[in-house]
Amino acid sequence: MSEIYRNFIAGEWATSNNAIDNINPSDISDVIGQYAQASAAQLQETIEVAKQAQKEWQATSLEKRQTVLNKIGEEMMARSAELGELLAREEGKPRAEGVGEVYRAGQFFTYYAAEVLRQIGENADSVRDGVEVDIRREPMGLVGVISPWNFPTATASWKIAPALAYGNAVIWKPANLTPASAWALTEIISRQDIPKGLFSLVMGSGAEIGQNLIEHPEINAISFTGSYQVGKTIARASAENFTKFQLELGSKNALLVMDDADLDIAIPAAAGGAFGGTGQKCTASSRLIVHESIHDQFVERMLDATKAFKVGHALADGTQLGPVASEAQLNANLDYMKLAAEEGCEIAYGGERLSLEHDGFYMSPALLLGGNNQMRVNREEMFAPATCVIKVGSYEEGLATVNDTDYGLTAGIITQSLAKATHFRRHAETGCVMVNLPTAGTDYHVPFGGRKNSSYGSREQGKYAEEFYTQVKTSYIFSGSPF
Repeated sequence: MSEIYRNFIAGEWATSNNAIDNINPSDISDVIGQYAQASAAQLQETIEVAKQAQKEWQATSLEKRQTVLNKIGEEMMARSAELGELLAREEGKPRAEGVGEVYRAGQFFTYYAAEVLRQIGENADSVRDGVEVDIRREPMGLVGVISPWNFPTATASWKIAPALAYGNAVIWKPANLTPASAWALTEIISRQDIPKGLFSLVMGSGAEIGQNLIEHPEINAISFTGSYQVGKTIARASAENFTKFQLELGSKNALLVMDDADLDIAIPAAAGGAFGGTGQKCTASSRLIVHESIHDQFVERMLDATKAFKVGHALADGTQLGPVASEAQLNANLDYMKLAAEEGCEIAYGGERLSLEHDGFYMSPALLLGGNNQMRVNREEMFAPATCVIKVGSYEEGLATVNDTDYGLTAGIITQSLAKATHFRRHAETGCVMVNLPTAGTDYHVPFGGRKNSSYGSREQGKYAEEFYTQVKTSYIFSGSPF
């Protein structure tokens, strides 16, 4: 019997009646552990304790808060090799990507540790004589964090770190597919000098724990990253209680490769953007929009690059693409490959389940050709190691194709023209734009988010996170005459 890992409820490690197996997608015979599933009663218990803990934390000195966040971040970075391997083992991304994710997650905590001391308000003179105005930000209170499985440590950290930095309590429901990474981060936080119940881990299903969390009237804010459909459910539930909410949802990112593109830049950007993280990134390049004058040359080199990816066990040396995260995800990916063929795409390479040394959820990277922007495979987020080449005849057609989507997270252009790059930056209908870079890959000190159906609410990361995790208070002060 594998070890049962408990939830962190009201400041204590708590048992539950139910637990789920955490299966290694690289080798389904490897059970990482069993992870307890919280009950609705445990969620209520931890919310009650969190209310008092939040008041204590808000009153805690800024330097102490800074110290706590620094310690969390420094331990994560110091243990990134160990925790990154655990992440790769349960999620399926190659070990190097897992290690990098944990290290970056640690940087989120150290960045927001510094931001603790930068909480500076404003003051102004009133239009009334003798009255001064003080404007400052205060915590939201209780923040519910619902994080995804594809970046189980990084995405959670860029929500949890600012929530704590700005004085909130956190109730975290991670994805059930990647509980080990959530438990490991919680264990680090649990050892810090913070009020009992300030931070809680409530592992469980979205249908029970997630739904109860978003519907709870005492939760002041919800930060969610996941699917568009679930995001709409959260928006409706939050509106019922006037709960502040922030949503990072799906996307259908495009990389536009112009006729003057340097293919030595374009091919690595396209391949890395499409297949990095096994395509399971909200910033992945699932549409490659290529000018007709270089289309054939691009396809030839892109095909070579796609074939060169080594698919294998996440912890094996040399692996560039691990398995997809679950059997359900693999089946969905294979269904999209069938759909692509039915819609008229040529599957130039890949798109098949692979049988390797270990029994896992392996899929060969897929390069689709002959696509157009009306196909479902070019309208819907596949979340697969698959990308489709769409041929265009001009920059204007390419930009229009980039923007012809319900989503708007990232977009990129490969060009040597400053004029086209500048025009594209200004007219791409996305929250993030990349020039001569992959669409995947962002920094932690600047805002992240999209437009259209990709995002709703305040931006994440950097100083912009303050907008979501705080609320503004304006005070008017009349001191009277000193004479």
